[in-house]
Amino acid sequence: MKRTIALASYLLLFTLPITLWGQNDASQANDLPDYSLSTPRATVETHLRYLQPESYYPELAAKSFQQTNRSEQEAIELAVKLKQVLDAEGILIELDNLPSEPNYVDSAQNNRHVVQLTEQHPQITLERIGENWYYSEKAARAIPTMHRSTYPFGVDRLLKLLPKQGSNTLLGLQYWQYVALFILIFMCFLLHRGLTWLFARVITRMLHRWGYKTIALKYIRPLAIPISMLGVVGVIWLFEPILLLPVKMQHYIVIAVRVALPFFAFSILYRLVDVLGVYMDKLAERTETKLDDQLVPLVRKALRTFVVVIGVLVILQNLNVNVTAILAGLSIGGLALALAAQDTLKNFFGSVMIFLDRPFQIGHWITAGEIDGTVEEVGFRSTRVRTFRNSLVSVPNGKLADMVIDNHGLRKYRRFFTHIAVTYDTPPHLIDLFVKGLKEIVANHPDTRKDYYEVHLNEFGDSSLNVFFYIFFEVPSWSEELRGRHEVMLEVIHLAERLGIRFAFPTQTLHVETFPEKKPDTPEMEEDLNKLKKEVVAFLEESKARQEIRQQERDGGEKAIGGTEASDS
Repeated sequence: MKRTIALASYLLLFTLPITLWGQNDASQANDLPDYSLSTPRATVETHLRYLQPESYYPELAAKSFQQTNRSEQEAIELAVKLKQVLDAEGILIELDNLPSEPNYVDSAQNNRHVVQLTEQHPQITLERIGENWYYSEKAARAIPTMHRSTYPFGVDRLLKLLPKQGSNTLLGLQYWQYVALFILIFMCFLLHRGLTWLFARVITRMLHRWGYKTIALKYIRPLAIPISMLGVVGVIWLFEPILLLPVKMQHYIVIAVRVALPFFAFSILYRLVDVLGVYMDKLAERTETKLDDQLVPLVRKALRTFVVVIGVLVILQNLNVNVTAILAGLSIGGLALALAAQDTLKNFFGSVMIFLDRPFQIGHWITAGEIDGTVEEVGFRSTRVRTFRNSLVSVPNGKLADMVIDNHGLRKYRRFFTHIAVTYDTPPHLIDLFVKGLKEIVANHPDTRKDYYEVHLNEFGDSSLNVFFYIFFEVPSWSEELRGRHEVMLEVIHLAERLGIRFAFPTQTLHVETFPEKKPDTPEMEEDLNKLKKEVVAFLEESKARQEIRQQERDGGEKAIGGTEASDS
């Protein structure tokens, strides 16, 4: 900063030949104009009029300060510094708004003879002493501090190199002001190019070498322009006041600078939120839970909103807008706002409940009412679900929090249930072998649940004998579930082909009882009741024997399992 100020000082030295040529000798005149301190308006007019380039009489301007406790040179210094502060901040003093009564009293100041010069600096007041009006001692003490704040880092030293008067002007500006303005623009151009090159080339390449290619290209390089513009506006804010431009022009320049400084500063912060978001994403990837994966987008949005709100408030404050009154008005109207934004508040609290209860996470397949798909994003207002038609559905969180949510993503097992229909002409012993083979297929597959499955001959269908096939897959995704189904079903088809079992399909059989030269197909019923009873008894004995064999097989299987567990223990 000191080098920059020194460079500006050297450059401004070149303006002196031009400025000295434009100076007049008005201050050297022996006859001084008349002045008046009888009213507040007359005192301020004396101060400001006799510090203008065309009528530069600092000894007259110093009359607006009491010189009983200070020398004339000290009074001149105070008058000049106050004028420089007002000009640098673009404060236009309307003389017509100042009191013109010698005995003016301010009722807000306990009927004292006091006048405030401007709202921007309430400490600058005038007071009546005897028959004249002067700037108060309070104002005299505040002026040096105000001057250092307006011209920081010793920039006020450059003011001593500039001319105080002159008559050679062009379009309202003196010649030296055009030269100084050109130097300032040239400095801003060099600073803009230098900072842009530094961030767009040097820092980006360094991050690229360190392995941060994505951050460098996507987040750091876009920062080059706002950072360079912030530097340019900072240089203008620092050096532009020493140009002593006309007050009306300076007024709009000050407004532009006060808006541009926070705008570019908060633009940088807004972009840095994305860099922080990348860092939080890296931290979230290291954890097993997906809750932080949902929180990162919300934190990023909240920080962006916070930066925008604070930036707007700072800009409004720099424009002399009463931010406190605005905030107070918002608090008073909070109830009305809450009533008008019931749905928004409901959605917000719905978001809070979703994060507290955690009924689902990003990536889970959920079903809620007519909504069926994969959760992609959980926001403050709504949750986005990608349906299996690849459409994106946005569901208000307030509504989603009240719905019954079926979270398929939290399943440990994925069920596969179907009926395997075989034809009615399949012999019982083949059906029994087929069912046992199906159980072995389930037991041998690597992705099926082994501790629970149901495979049984279950019902007599309209056109088939139905085998109840109820199993589970222990897989994390739907694609792996489909793959498991594919493999199991292929094994079922191979088993049926090996045993010669035919799968049934809906059929109808038409029976014709009589036909010329053909005997009826209806089997003849046995009429001997005793013979039928003997057949039933024999069947029941055979069935009882088969059940005993099955029980022995089950008992043997349980003993084998128990022995295996004992050996394992």
